[in-house]
Amino acid sequence: MDTKLFKFNTIVMYGEKMYLGINKFSEEWMKIEAELDRKSEKTISEIVSKYDKARYAWNYIRNNNFIKGLWEMSDYIVVGKMQYNAHGDTHARVVAANGLKILNILLNKNVNVDIIKDGIGDVDDANLVVLVSALLHDIGNQVNRKDHNLHSCILAMPILDKLLPQIYRNDFKISQIRACILHAIYTHMEDLKSYTTEASIVKLADGTDITKGRSRLPYDLGNVDIHVISAMSVEDVEIVPGDEKPVEIRIYMTNSAGVFQVEEILYRKLVAGVLTGLVKIVAKTIPEKIETDKRIVRKIVSEKNRFIHIKD
Repeated sequence: MDTKLFKFNTIVMYGEKMYLGINKFSEEWMKIEAELDRKSEKTISEIVSKYDKARYAWNYIRNNNFIKGLWEMSDYIVVGKMQYNAHGDTHARVVAANGLKILNILLNKNVNVDIIKDGIGDVDDANLVVLVSALLHDIGNQVNRKDHNLHSCILAMPILDKLLPQIYRNDFKISQIRACILHAIYTHMEDLKSYTTEASIVKLADGTDITKGRSRLPYDLGNVDIHVISAMSVEDVEIVPGDEKPVEIRIYMTNSAGVFQVEEILYRKLVAGVLTGLVKIVAKTIPEKIETDKRIVRKIVSEKNRFIHIKD
């Protein structure tokens, strides 16, 4: 990717990606995002290479300019206007990659996921549902952050009505797969119950995207709310096969504020689904044996209706 930065009014170009409504930007933030994109795309491509239907869906969505626009406008509202954590294409890919990791760890541990157990589809179908749900779950943020899960379903339906008939030839099967995807999209927030394995995986994967890559730009723009500061405290997240439970999620924090992300986002998403007995969460501060946390906030000053971060 070309790392040259361009700026024209409120449009920022970084390589092939466009950022709208962002007047101040950090090359460090964009490099972090580019690396997240690279790792996520690699993970997704490797996993779906084994599944024809999921691979077709991945290539369709990743190359669809209309969907790219939906992702971009979601970030435009949430990051550019609200100065909140990222909800665009990078977030979508991270959630999709982590969801596929969780699903395939469970499958390799002989956990029978609902689509297979209930006779709706096979392993390929399960991968497709998790993949597509994750990629489209936040596109409704371009309408409004409030009720964005509902808006995401509404915006996803015409996309699914174009995509799924290219993969499935049976209308009844299309309606089943479509329903599984819409349930996962609608219930991805922690205040709603997810009733299927696949929806619970997408919900949990959404909660794993809690590293500083999501909050770097809002932080640079001066936002110092707990969502931004806690995400700036999380250095890395690993999803690996576990010993006590099939899946282990490891969170590495440079500041104890990251506990907010673990308890209030990731854990709440876990218990609002059906994976509680299958997933162990472990969070620790790094480097180990260091008595002080990495300082994130130096000084804040109230100005009008918000606090401003004074960095100098």
